[in-house]
Amino acid sequence: MLALARKSNESIMLGNDIEITVLEIKGDQVKLGIKAPKSVPIYRKEIYLQIQEENRQAVREVDVEAVKNLFGGQQ
Repeated sequence: MLALARKSNESIMLGNDIEITVLEIKGDQVKLGIKAPKSVPIYRKEIYLQIQEENRQAVREVDVEAVKNLFGGQQ
């Protein structure tokens, strides 16, 4: 992990097109601003992990026989 120190209104760049700026620091909370292309999804980590778990659950719940029947029993 790379650790960088930044003050309010200072930024870091990720590649050529993602900029993360420290907007505000209040006590133990830091407010960040992120400029990125619309094609780059941005999530809080807890939301990202929840999406990943829901995707895993959806895969587990797939009815393999129904999928086979959908394609005429072909493999």
